[in-house]
Amino acid sequence: MQGKLYLCATPIGNLDDMTFRVLETLRSVDLIAAEDTRNSIKLLNHFDIHTEMTSYHEYNKYDKAKWLIEKMLEGTNVALITDAGTPAISDPGEVLVAECHKSGIAVTSLPGPAACITALTLSGLPTRRFCFEGFLPSLEDKKDRKRILEDLKDESRTMIVYEAPHHLKQALNDLYETLGNRRISICRELTKKFEEVNPTTLEDAISFYKDNEPRGEYVLVIEGKSLKEQDEEKRLSWQEMSIEEHMKFYEDAGVPHKDAMKKVAADRGVGKRDIYKALLEND
Repeated sequence: MQGKLYLCATPIGNLDDMTFRVLETLRSVDLIAAEDTRNSIKLLNHFDIHTEMTSYHEYNKYDKAKWLIEKMLEGTNVALITDAGTPAISDPGEVLVAECHKSGIAVTSLPGPAACITALTLSGLPTRRFCFEGFLPSLEDKKDRKRILEDLKDESRTMIVYEAPHHLKQALNDLYETLGNRRISICRELTKKFEEVNPTTLEDAISFYKDNEPRGEYVLVIEGKSLKEQDEEKRLSWQEMSIEEHMKFYEDAGVPHKDAMKKVAADRGVGKRDIYKALLEND
């Protein structure tokens, strides 16, 4: 009988956030795959858990995934834990989950803490629609970093980004240069004694960290571009061409003349009669 993979969420700060279900699972499985066994042993000792551990991290995720798959095919039940939070979220666990599905091994997730969701709920920014970017590409990977930032420029959903303290200042500068002065909530030490949530703007955040050294792991929750702002930018972009060129754009695509006038009027935020009048004057 095949084993099973259990994705076990662990506390992101406060140990009291550990769920009873995760504790029971960590005690009952045959093997725990941990991102950093040196960190995880402290967690397991705190809860008096003595299950065997093995390392599974960014630098061995492919080779070790094959080994873990073989173990589970032989009947071993494996629990996967990360240093903090939910496995497979901005974490090498996603590779192991994908390999399990390929091999027909059952996977279940034991929900619990996730820094991205915790920060979002504390941010004061819209939560109905959001996207999670995780860590931005490294400073060395300039091409991919620029591309991702450009993709975020027109994102209308609230954005969530992780950042390390030694890269925070550069990240804030890059976000400001690309997105402009958006609202942002800067979160650190989540669920811990000195938890901080700072609702501010990118401009003010850059100014603050000129005199204050970043410390701890950060979650940045960033305001998306409003739909109204997007519509206004699109409307202004049409102003760069003449009304005749605008009409030609639609008519070349097969749109009948009258319908083209309606579309041009809608694009430019004016009435159809204004377009008709302008075309007559320029005829």
